[in-house]
Amino acid sequence: MVAVLPSTGTTSGVVAQRKSRTGYFLLIPGMTWLAIFFAIPFVTLFLTSLQAPVEGQSGQYVPAFQISNYSDALTEYWPQFLRSFVYAGIATALALLIAYPLAYFIAFKAGRWRALMLVLVIAPSFASFLLRTYAWKTILSDEGFITSFFNYLHLLPDDRILNTGIAVIAGLTYNFLPFMILPLYAALERIDPRLMEASNDLYASAFTTFRRITWPLSLPGVVAGTLLTFIPATGDYINAALLGSTQDRMIGNVIQTNFIQFRDYPTASALSFVLMLAILSLVFIYIRRAGTEDLV
Repeated sequence: MVAVLPSTGTTSGVVAQRKSRTGYFLLIPGMTWLAIFFAIPFVTLFLTSLQAPVEGQSGQYVPAFQISNYSDALTEYWPQFLRSFVYAGIATALALLIAYPLAYFIAFKAGRWRALMLVLVIAPSFASFLLRTYAWKTILSDEGFITSFFNYLHLLPDDRILNTGIAVIAGLTYNFLPFMILPLYAALERIDPRLMEASNDLYASAFTTFRRITWPLSLPGVVAGTLLTFIPATGDYINAALLGSTQDRMIGNVIQTNFIQFRDYPTASALSFVLMLAILSLVFIYIRRAGTEDLV
């Protein structure tokens, strides 16, 4: 009596079909999350930005296709847009200058103190963002040590730091500094120290070793850190509200005021939409120019 074995090809086909279905089922939670918290709000924001006001009823709007909301918003608030990108860019550059030496020291020189230093980097984030900004308001006050020191050196044009653009940039730099340090540390920590030892054995100077080995290998961390700092700093409004004056308002302050105080939802939505598109465009260009397209 001869036993008949089932077809191997049929069995493997059924298994492959089940695996493909399992993959689709696993996508459902993530796709649902994106649909609820990204796609639907994105479409709603765009439709709100095109609404037209109801005559004689403040804060009431009807669906329309009023594309002039974008041109009107940009014409009126372009200085705040420009200021936001300038402040965020300066804060990002300062954060990089401060964070890179610190991340380098933690990755290669800290030794047994590495874990403690990483905790100290993260520890300020355990406090409220608002409280940390209020603390800087006290630190940079006119009677504080920092302002008195710089006034002694005659380095402050208005004899003060608080309620100026300098205070806003200082607050942005401080609040988003951990977002620069951690990606830099992660990139530097993955570099094989033997590469730098080999460079020294080949009589390369410390600067040449850094320029040809350390900096190129840490570039993904630089790109990630600058993006994690620049993007939230551009849309931030707390630092400008607490540390700056009315002349230092950023686009986040304009959006917040139009949405909550003036109830001008189309203008706030149009500004939000333009800000998002501008940031996405700059990020794409920056990543392509940095040569790290794998981060896209």
